Amino acid sequence: MKLIVFLFLCSRLVWSLTLESSQEIDCNDPDLFMAVDAALKKYNERTQTGNHFVLYRITEATKTDDADPSYSFKYLIKEGDCSVQTGKSWQDCDYKDSAAAATGECTATVGETKHHKFVVTNQTCHITPAASARMVDPTGCPGCPSPISSSDPELQSVLRHALQHFNTHNKQPHLFSLREIKSAQMQVVAGVNYDVVYSVGQTNCSKERFPALTPHCQLLLNGDFGECTDEIYVSLSNSIAGFSQKCDIFQGEDFVKPRHRLCIGCPEEIPVDSPDLKEALTHSIRKLNAQHNGAFYFKTDTVTRATKQLVAGVKYSVTFTARETMCSKSSNIELIENCDNNKAGQVLTCEADIVIVPWKNLVTPTVNCQPQEMISMMQRPPGFSPFRAAVMMETKQGKTRHLKFCEYKDQAHKSLRQSHQPQVKSHDQQAESPQ
Repeated sequence: MKLIVFLFLCSRLVWSLTLESSQEIDCNDPDLFMAVDAALKKYNERTQTGNHFVLYRITEATKTDDADPSYSFKYLIKEGDCSVQTGKSWQDCDYKDSAAAATGECTATVGETKHHKFVVTNQTCHITPAASARMVDPTGCPGCPSPISSSDPELQSVLRHALQHFNTHNKQPHLFSLREIKSAQMQVVAGVNYDVVYSVGQTNCSKERFPALTPHCQLLLNGDFGECTDEIYVSLSNSIAGFSQKCDIFQGEDFVKPRHRLCIGCPEEIPVDSPDLKEALTHSIRKLNAQHNGAFYFKTDTVTRATKQLVAGVKYSVTFTARETMCSKSSNIELIENCDNNKAGQVLTCEADIVIVPWKNLVTPTVNCQPQEMISMMQRPPGFSPFRAAVMMETKQGKTRHLKFCEYKDQAHKSLRQSHQPQVKSHDQQAESPQ
């Protein structure tokens, strides 16, 4: 297999925690690559047709500092030249030519077990069709259907209507959100005809509690999904005058290959409004208030993600925000239900693991929080190129630190597959290398 240039850009994250420290993650960390590898393989497994996507660059990454760490990261992907039906790994594929290759950005959370296995707990990818597919026919053909970009504002408006129609008329208990636009065409007539093929996925928002999609509605990794084909006619008055929709809905496990269908003891996504979470959240907020040295109690505000795992008991992993209340610790023995939120008070972003062993009457909560205003991500400077290293300065509380972006060059996929430990030239080595 021919060598390809593998660009892997990772910005370092510096953050401060009030309740429990967290380690910085460096782009040289081989475990980070293995976590991204697990996430990308998971995404490629869920694609039944077309080509594998290949890792292009990692842009953000964080790692929790506990016994069972988890990685949260964003990465860019590019369509490869291997069909998903060949059975090859993405590391065996080269990139397609840029004009013919689709690209995408993925956000994922991956947990690492004690046995050094990586489990994908959450992932969302947004795919942009190839540049050649987005170009209008250069010969010009008035009235002929032509491909359009998935980011076209008019198409996005039409898809919002289509998604609302889908959620209103299906019998699923949860709302579905857009996963991927697979193809889109428009035809200018006396108005515009749109033909769109796309996929939708189940979110953690139940219809009982959420009448419509909100930013809190996140796609479930192994939730149910649908494949839809829509024909929409928009009249000259810019209103939808004709609409037809055909969607096939499948169970989430159909995405997974047979050998992965049964996963005893693996974390399972559960709705954020699940009654099972009530006890876990009660213990989490009690633990938070016990270890936080503030003068006022905090209470749960919004739950953004939750998983349930069968261990020696039941383990709940919850991501939520907690808001400061008007109830002071000096006036109240413990947090009470009618404590009002302090609108000007502090807001914490928290991650909690709660292990409940009912037959032993044992509950073990672990809570890790940080103030929202203290979460900062180093941003790439304007005009930053992935083909050069850059040194950034961070000044905080009178201290200056030098943060170096890492760059990966001239690496064969084969060597990555064998070692999972990318070779990195230091900044000094790059300076000494012959031009």
